[in-house]
Amino acid sequence: MNDFATLIDALDQCTGTARKVALIADHLRAGESHDSAWSVLLLMGEKRRRLITGRRLREILQACDAIPDWLFDDCQSHVGDSAETLALLWPQLKGSVPVQAVNDRLNAWIETIATNPPLHWWMEELLPELALLEPTTQSAALLTIWSSVPDERHFLFNKLLTGGFRIGVARGLVVKAIAKGFALEEALVLERLMAPSEPSRSWFEALTATPTTERTNRGPVPYPFFLASPLQLDSLRETPAQQWWVEHKWDGIRGQLIQRNSGTYLWSRGEELINEQFPELIAMAASLADDTVLDGEVICWAAEDDRPRPFSDLQRRLGRKSVGRKLREDCPACFVAYDLLESGGEDRRNSPLDERLAAMNLLLDSMQEARSTGQLRISAGEALSSWDELDTLRQQAVREGAEGLMLKQRQSPYLSGRKRGHWWKHKRDPMTLDAVLIYAQAGRGRRANLFTDYTFALWDRHAADPDQHQLVTFAKAYSGLNDREILELDRWIRSNTVERFGPTRSVTPDLVFEIGFEGIQPSKRHKCGLAVRFPRILRWRHDRTAQSANTLIDAVQLCEAQRAV
Repeated sequence: MNDFATLIDALDQCTGTARKVALIADHLRAGESHDSAWSVLLLMGEKRRRLITGRRLREILQACDAIPDWLFDDCQSHVGDSAETLALLWPQLKGSVPVQAVNDRLNAWIETIATNPPLHWWMEELLPELALLEPTTQSAALLTIWSSVPDERHFLFNKLLTGGFRIGVARGLVVKAIAKGFALEEALVLERLMAPSEPSRSWFEALTATPTTERTNRGPVPYPFFLASPLQLDSLRETPAQQWWVEHKWDGIRGQLIQRNSGTYLWSRGEELINEQFPELIAMAASLADDTVLDGEVICWAAEDDRPRPFSDLQRRLGRKSVGRKLREDCPACFVAYDLLESGGEDRRNSPLDERLAAMNLLLDSMQEARSTGQLRISAGEALSSWDELDTLRQQAVREGAEGLMLKQRQSPYLSGRKRGHWWKHKRDPMTLDAVLIYAQAGRGRRANLFTDYTFALWDRHAADPDQHQLVTFAKAYSGLNDREILELDRWIRSNTVERFGPTRSVTPDLVFEIGFEGIQPSKRHKCGLAVRFPRILRWRHDRTAQSANTLIDAVQLCEAQRAV
């Protein structure tokens, strides 16, 4: 535990990527395999099951009358997180916390803590057992453990207990560290991390083992996904247009469809097996030749329709353990294939895109029944003839139900992660509305002392009397402003707070912002009756007053226009 805590402290004080990679690599190499397995999964943000809530930790401390509620609320409003607030307050409060009775079980825990137990003991024994205690015993145990753990370790202990452990280390950084520490290729590390993860000695040793020369069948494990970057058209125009393949960018779930002799597997980009949500696609893929891996998009698209259904139809099938006949009929699923990663057991990822597409078309020509039912489609594309036609092609793609275009270098291999220069996405222009800022909440990490999470509202002007017009919550957003604007807005929020609700403040409804989003749909869960996808701040409208902001009627019209299309 101390070694992991030391690593976290070092990472928190480090800003250089190369240095972070070296720190993680050294830690994993020097650690015991069981502990290193936990380190990998925690650093990547996995295995973060919430054992005890931050609210519960706060209740335990406040039951001792160590700090008034209003003072804790004020502290948390600056920090933004209960577990971290507790860690910061404990050194000042521990003297006023009464000594708790110690039973044999708790005494054994305290004795073990004094011996610097390994990380896996904390994660597999102490923390789960703490979570199962009845409330009174749990309170006494936590207060005693807080008194036993060094002050500088409270933050890590609380974050592991609440399942909110985040330190700003990206998954790709951990992959680089494993590759560096154990002399492996990053692609191989990514592939191994695609397999089901288990924080055990054997799992970590398999993850870091020297590869054999003979490649074995990957089984049901997907390949690491290759991701596109937002289009940078100015630099791209310097290359010949004929080098680029253009195809529709569909608005669904990225997926890999794997056919093995052991079965069929459909994986989402989030590394979730989604067979149960799309049983008809699993049945369809059974006719693929064994050892075939297709990359594509899962969307809702009926055979008789000339365009896919909206993303909201697809959402109805997500997260379900089973999908009934009626839902399959209402929201028919389709796999749109646009790349061939493996066929006949041959890894094709290093082949040029043109060759992979030709092989995919040849392979899927025999799947006429699946294609006639609409459950399997091939993403049609074409070679770009000139850069002048790009915008026309994008508009055409949007009219046909896509969210824009994909541009792929025709000689590009299929890489891992987001590698710039080979694949680009050219999405449609976002929908926009001007909304009024009404709530603000402190951010996290390096912005924990700034108000960076915002709630926006639109006008409900159905009432005939203007005095009865009111602002209704519409969307939340936390990205889109630069550092200067964030600082300016933070000062304004502090000076124009109307009420406080824990870490949230309501503010004078004076400021207007242009909000962009990818889609809008009816929603019974939201007060305004609508939900938007991927809302973000496009600009601060200094030129507009709150009264001139958009209304719910404007939003409904956008929704109806989208549904009509």
